[in-house]
Amino acid sequence: MFEFFKNFYKTSEPIAPLNLDEKAQGKLYRKFSLQAFAAGTLGYSFYYVCRAAINVMKKPIIDSGLLDADQLGTIGAVSLAAYAIGKFVNGFLADYSNIKRFMATGLIISALACLLMGVGGLIGAEQYAALINIDPESAKNVSFLVFIAFAILWGMSGWGQSMGAPPAIIALSRWFPLSRRGTFYGFFSASHNIGEGLSFIFVGSIVAAAGWQWGFFGAAIAGLIGILTIILFLHDTPESKGLPSIEVLANEKMPAKNQSANDAQRIALRTPAVWILALASAFMYISRYSLNSWGVLFMQEAKGYTLIEASTIISINAWLGVVGTVVAGWMSDTLFNGDRKMPALVSGVLLSIAYAIFIYGGNEYWVSVLAMALFGIAIGVLIAFLGGLMAVDIVPRKATGAALGIVGMVSYAAASIQEKVSGYLVNNNITEKIVEVVNEAGETIQQVEKVYDFSDAAIFWIGASVISFLLPLLNWRKKVQEE
Repeated sequence: MFEFFKNFYKTSEPIAPLNLDEKAQGKLYRKFSLQAFAAGTLGYSFYYVCRAAINVMKKPIIDSGLLDADQLGTIGAVSLAAYAIGKFVNGFLADYSNIKRFMATGLIISALACLLMGVGGLIGAEQYAALINIDPESAKNVSFLVFIAFAILWGMSGWGQSMGAPPAIIALSRWFPLSRRGTFYGFFSASHNIGEGLSFIFVGSIVAAAGWQWGFFGAAIAGLIGILTIILFLHDTPESKGLPSIEVLANEKMPAKNQSANDAQRIALRTPAVWILALASAFMYISRYSLNSWGVLFMQEAKGYTLIEASTIISINAWLGVVGTVVAGWMSDTLFNGDRKMPALVSGVLLSIAYAIFIYGGNEYWVSVLAMALFGIAIGVLIAFLGGLMAVDIVPRKATGAALGIVGMVSYAAASIQEKVSGYLVNNNITEKIVEVVNEAGETIQQVEKVYDFSDAAIFWIGASVISFLLPLLNWRKKVQEE
C-alpha cells in the first residue's frame, strides 16, 4: 500500500524531449505554464471557499442554540492546528510530489468534510430543536455530539487544506523564471482573496436564503469545481511535457548538481531569517483570521448590521486584497528588483491603522467600507510577502515547499491559537440587558438579550498586527537567493 501511494504521488518522470524548433517550443511552454498557473490559482481559490465557509455561519449557528462561540472557536482551532501541522509535513512532501495529484487530493478531503458537515448540521439541528423544550438534557447531548463531529470533520478539512498552497506555489517555481516569480506569486496570492470573497458572497447568500447547513453544501460544490480545474489543467513539470527544465528555458544559473532536495530543505530549516519571517507571518495571520473569522459576528453584534450587510462589507477586504497582491508582486519585481522589505513594512503599518479604524471608527457604513478597503490592500501584500514569498526568496528553489511548510506551520499554529483565544474572549465578555419586544399576540413583553463585548479581543487582534510589521526589520540586510 505504501509503495502504491509513493509511486502515485511521486514527481512525474521526464519524457523524451520533443523535437521542436525554438518558436514551437516557446509556444508550447507558454501554453502549459499559463495553464498550470491558472489552475493553481483558481484551484486554490476554491480551496478557500471551503475553508472560509464556516465564518459566515457563526451567528446563525449560535442563534440556533446548537453551538456557542467558545465551541466554534475550538472547532476553528482544531482545523487550524491540523492545518499548521499539515502545512509543515505536506510542504516538505510536496517538493517530491506530482503536484496535480497532491493538490487535487487535498481539495477532495476538504469538500467531503463540508458535505458531511452539511448533512450532520441538518440532522443535529432538527434533533436539537425537537428536544430543547421537552428534554433539555438530551438536547444538550445532541449539541455535544454535533460539536465533536464538527471538530473532527473540520480538523479533517484543515489537513486537506494544508495540501493546497505548497503544490500551487511549487508550480510557480517549476514553470516560471526567478525574474518573474514575484509577479506571478502576486497574482497567485490573489487566490486567497478571491476565495474568501466568493465564500462571503456565495456561501453567505446561500445561508441567508436557505439556512446555515446549506452553506456547507454550497462550499462542497465549489470544491468539486476546483478539483476538476486542477485535474484538467495543472501540469507537474516542464520535463513531464517533453520540455527542458525552467533553468534551461529561462537561461538561468543551473543549481549545483550535488544539491539534492534534502540538502536544500536542510538549508531552509537552518536559516534563522526563515523562522523570523514565519513568526512575523504568524502575528499577521492572527490579525487576518480574527477579521475573517469574527468580523461578521462583530459587525452584527457591535455595529448592528444584518448578515448580508456584514458579509458584503467584510468581503470588500478580500476583493481589494486582489489589488494588493497583484500590484505588490509586480511592483517588487520591477521597481525594487525583487526586494520585498519596504513594501512589506508600509503594508504592515497600513494594516494596523485599518484595523483600528474598523474597530473604533464608529458604525457609519462608509467608515467600515474604507477600513475594509485599506485592510484588504494591506493584507493582500502581506499574504504574498510574509506568507511565503520572502521566505521562498532566501532558500534554494528545491526547498520551495519546505520554506512554505515552515512559514505555514508557524502561521497557522498562531491562527489556531487565535481562534481559541478569540472565542474565549468573546464568549466570556457577554453582558445581558432587558429589552421590550412585541410577541405574536401583539403584547409588549420584556426579555433578556445577550450583548457581546469585543474590547478585549480587539486589543489582542490589533496588537498582533503591530508586532507583525516590526519583526521583519530583523531581516533587513538579508539577501535573496540567486538559484
